[in-house]
Amino acid sequence: MQRLINAFPKQFFKNLRTNSIVVSAILLLIACGDPIKEQVIQQLPITEQRVAQLGDALNANKVRNANLIQQYSDKVVAIKPSLRALVDEFKKDATTQGPMYRALLDRVNTAKNQPQMFASSQALYDELLNIYQAADPVLYSEALSDPLNVLADMSDGLLPRVNALSKAQSQQANKAQDFGTGEQLIGNPSYGHWQTGSNGMSFWAWYGMYSMMGDLFGRRTSYSDWGRHRNYSYYNDYGRTRYSSPSQLNTQTKLNQRTKKSFASRGQKFSSPYSKNRTGSSSLSSKSKTAQTSANRFRSNTVKKSSYASKASKSSSFRNSNTNTSRSFRRGK
Repeated sequence: MQRLINAFPKQFFKNLRTNSIVVSAILLLIACGDPIKEQVIQQLPITEQRVAQLGDALNANKVRNANLIQQYSDKVVAIKPSLRALVDEFKKDATTQGPMYRALLDRVNTAKNQPQMFASSQALYDELLNIYQAADPVLYSEALSDPLNVLADMSDGLLPRVNALSKAQSQQANKAQDFGTGEQLIGNPSYGHWQTGSNGMSFWAWYGMYSMMGDLFGRRTSYSDWGRHRNYSYYNDYGRTRYSSPSQLNTQTKLNQRTKKSFASRGQKFSSPYSKNRTGSSSLSSKSKTAQTSANRFRSNTVKKSSYASKASKSSSFRNSNTNTSRSFRRGK
């Protein structure tokens, strides 16, 4: 079977994009005799359907925190008209045009049309399970608490935070630095990335219109400071393994290792930003708490490479840190 697979030129797989019939036929051929690959074939349409259903729920205003983002956006603009352009960008988070939802679509498309990008069928299957869980309307709503609470902070206390303690309370509990308005989104690859300069120092760079966060609230955040003294956010403390692609997780791990090595060369210690949970959540669902348990197990394994293969390097298999839990989500459908 492997010789049959190898008979296809690599370019043949790379050119596959939207023909789901051809993709399904090839996956079926590859799956012969491999139970994991058979699971991939079964899981792919289920995951696609879940992401589509989440889109329908957003369009029908059936996602709680998405609705609150709409309401908070209108109120922030009413009291601070000068923030309209930035607020309108956050308003997209309540729709299928938001960066979080679009990231899920991109990941599904990669899994469907570029399976060769994954180091193993297990890695591909684990990614499909992670996307399936991330598209759960309850988990997705709670993940939206980060941009929602950025809007709350923009209101200077007029609007309460949702699913989270106040900034002062969580800052005190975590002995955290104040990284300014928008700090909940720092480290979240849907909104920006860590940019490393020629001097080896990494700073947070916002994407597109989100760069207004730095312009308006004037804070440049270094990875070394943030990593040691960050505050609570849903993404970093609960949702990271669900709302990041394997390649993004791999990038985060490499940056942490590089920073740790740099500190060690100066006789200093650097702990991963994800080495422990920050205090700050409130009224979260049991599903999010289950996801946190999975994230905790993932943290203990961060020295391992991601399964997402690239031309630049070979990657080992990325396994879901809580596969039994992941499959239980699927059984629930």
